[in-house]
Amino acid sequence: MSVARVAVVTSDDGVECDVDLPLIVDALRAGGLSAEPVVWDTAAVPWERFGLAVIRSTWDYVERLDEFLTWADATAAVTRLWNPAPIVRWNSDKHYLAGLARHGVAVTPTRFLEPGTQLQLTPADFGAADGVVVKPAVSAGALDTARYEPGQHVDAARHARMLLHQNRSVMVQPYLPRVAEGERALIFVDGTFSHAIRKDPLLTEPGVIDNDRVPHLGVAPYQPIEAEIRTASAALAAVPSPSAPLFARVDLVLNNVGEPVVLELELIEPNLFLQTNPEGLGRFFEAVAVRAGAQR
Repeated sequence: MSVARVAVVTSDDGVECDVDLPLIVDALRAGGLSAEPVVWDTAAVPWERFGLAVIRSTWDYVERLDEFLTWADATAAVTRLWNPAPIVRWNSDKHYLAGLARHGVAVTPTRFLEPGTQLQLTPADFGAADGVVVKPAVSAGALDTARYEPGQHVDAARHARMLLHQNRSVMVQPYLPRVAEGERALIFVDGTFSHAIRKDPLLTEPGVIDNDRVPHLGVAPYQPIEAEIRTASAALAAVPSPSAPLFARVDLVLNNVGEPVVLELELIEPNLFLQTNPEGLGRFFEAVAVRAGAQR
């Protein structure tokens, strides 16, 4: 019987910097699969020759979203793509937070501002008690994102207008000061909790858009409490898909009364922090092997 071929899909930056990528490729090969990293936008890749394509670190998709979504649809038409193309499309725009909220999931309160609408932004629009965070609805790694303190209403409005003038939807969220206690990232494999990490907050300097910031600082293994697992599981249950994602990362922060709320639900190319958790790498391999049809 032929060995299942698996494409571990990445980008040029992913090949250079993704610490999980070689771990995954090596684990798949050690488990008897024919695995190789493949840059998603490489011309003339015969995707139909792979039995499975697993998205790993397509980190440039945000700046080329339409092209990436077209690639996902085309690839899914000739092989099995995980996560599937409809999940990728749904998760590519953070309007999904509104959908999660409608399903009763505790999320960071979010107001969306849409381009083309006649908005007269005033300081009152950015008047949360602890300041606000302004970011585009299509973003990764805190791209074009900043937080503003209560006295920085004018700067926050200027940031929002800049994004709107670029024809980009804008998110305005209250800044939750208990993020200083750390963001929690809970990783799920096949819909089941695998492991978690805690990391330092990202938006440490008010009023600064820094697209070169390091996205994951102070990473340490973390044991989530029951309320955090429950909130993350509720977010996954609200994903509009008939089957659980192969992989998922749910980023949580604490609100002002200490309850976990969803900051982001990452189903496309999240860092899974497998280098911190060998058991998680094993779970990931097993899930991929099942989908690749490998004989275990």
